Order: sequence, then C-alpha cells, then structure tokens
Amino acid sequence: MIIGAAIEVHKALGPGLLESAYEVALRKELLLRNLEVKQQLVLPVVYKGEKCDAGYRIDITVNDKVVVEIKAVEALNDVHLSQVLTCLKLSGCRLGLLINFNVTKLTKGIKRVVNRFEE
Repeated sequence: MIIGAAIEVHKALGPGLLESAYEVALRKELLLRNLEVKQQLVLPVVYKGEKCDAGYRIDITVNDKVVVEIKAVEALNDVHLSQVLTCLKLSGCRLGLLINFNVTKLTKGIKRVVNRFEE
C-alpha cells in the first residue's frame, strides 16, 4: 500500500521537487488509504542511559511499523541506506522504505531495507 501511494504521488507530481513536497503529498495519500501516519517523528539517541535529542527525525512512519525515508536526489548511495538502518535501529522498526522521487520511473527509486536486529 505504501509503494502504491508513493507511485500515485509520483504520477501526480513527477520528479524535480523538494523532498518536503513529496513528504506532504505522501502523508496525505497514505491517510487517504486509512493508514496511521506520523510525520517528522523525533528519534532520540540513547547514550549511556540518557535520551539525547540529536536532531534525528523520521520522515514518515506507517502503522508504527514501517519507516519511510524520502529523498529527491540524483542517485541513492550507501549513506542513504545507512540513514534508514539507523532510523530502524533507533525506532525499533524492522522494515524501511527508501524512496527517491527524483527518477523518471518511481519503481527504480525504491529500496526496501530490513533491520535484522535481535530482540
């Protein structure tokens, strides 16, 4: 459902906009699909038992299970994947979607990321 919503947004807006435009539109599209959506969720870093606001934010979470990181870049690279993995670890979620809207066909800009942490 998330990928379908992202494709709908990409069809409507196309490539070339700022990440914030895609984030707002994707949030609206996910809500229209009756999903629970949180946007710009603050992620504290826990260091030596103390929560620290280090400025980490998740673009979107869906149903408190899936982290969605939105990009509008020329190409995804390893640091983008690392960012999603960090968000997954800090949030406790296992599944993330890294979506780059700056592509001609959105399916070429989607990476599924799984955190295989042990509970």
